[in-house]
Amino acid sequence: MVAIRPFRFSSPVGRIVDGPGLRERARKLEDLGFSTLTISDHFDLQLGPVAALMAAADATTTLRVASLVFSNDYRHPAVLAKEAATLDLLTDGRFEFGLGAGWMDADYQQAGITHDSAKVRVDRMEESLDVIRALWLDAPATHHGTHYDIDGLDGTPKPLTPGGPPIIIGGGGKRVMQLAARVADIIGFNPNMKAGKIDENAGPSATPEATDRKMGWIREAAGDRFDSLELQIRLELAIVTDDPDPMYEVLAGGFGMSPADARVTPHACVGTVDEICESLIARREQWGFNYIGVPAVSVDDFAPVVARLAGT
Repeated sequence: MVAIRPFRFSSPVGRIVDGPGLRERARKLEDLGFSTLTISDHFDLQLGPVAALMAAADATTTLRVASLVFSNDYRHPAVLAKEAATLDLLTDGRFEFGLGAGWMDADYQQAGITHDSAKVRVDRMEESLDVIRALWLDAPATHHGTHYDIDGLDGTPKPLTPGGPPIIIGGGGKRVMQLAARVADIIGFNPNMKAGKIDENAGPSATPEATDRKMGWIREAAGDRFDSLELQIRLELAIVTDDPDPMYEVLAGGFGMSPADARVTPHACVGTVDEICESLIARREQWGFNYIGVPAVSVDDFAPVVARLAGT
């Protein structure tokens, strides 16, 4: 059995790169009943996450904002701890702190940042998270590790949320998901992106069977804290239609999976509003997914789904 939590929905800023557009998107999500606006952390066409999240929060009243996710390699943890605590403080506790090890090849190549092995990047992220959490506490932090040295630094400002904002860690591989099970508040289920991009290599890690394996990894690592975890899943395809077959064919080709697997992957929802609602309820009962990430292009399509399910 899994804990059944009320549904909530998030959607990313997407390719909006101007202030009026960002504020309009934030207000629209709030008006439609979405819980959270998210922003990623890449060097391609997107706003800088810290300022954009703050602007979105300022433009709204109840909408939460989330980094999904900060790439650990782009900032020192002392800097990131300060930025995250400031966001939590200035948004009145509406910020969710997502952290990742970095994955997109193009970011590293184009920015000239060394793209270390996955093991090194995850090691560094885990150590960084230790530093960040220590800097959010009341006492000065000291940490002497493999990648970071902190000597008596008192992190300021302190977050408004005791202990710091909710931590999101997402992934598709065993090590990252088990790290999330031990230290995160919210676990994001993604296809495995070890190829450095989302392509036909993602399919095998996006099937129901692969999702069952991920749940097993999380249960093993979480132990007694499993029931306190919130489980989030990002939809790669979310379309309301009376004719879903062509959409599943597109997903199958892009993800390297069979059309049959495309129809049952938990990373897609295609069908009528009734069918999508039934599917999301069934997935929550099976896996516990209550926090649903909706693509930016699908917000209007999904508005009736959000209206029906959010908070239930």
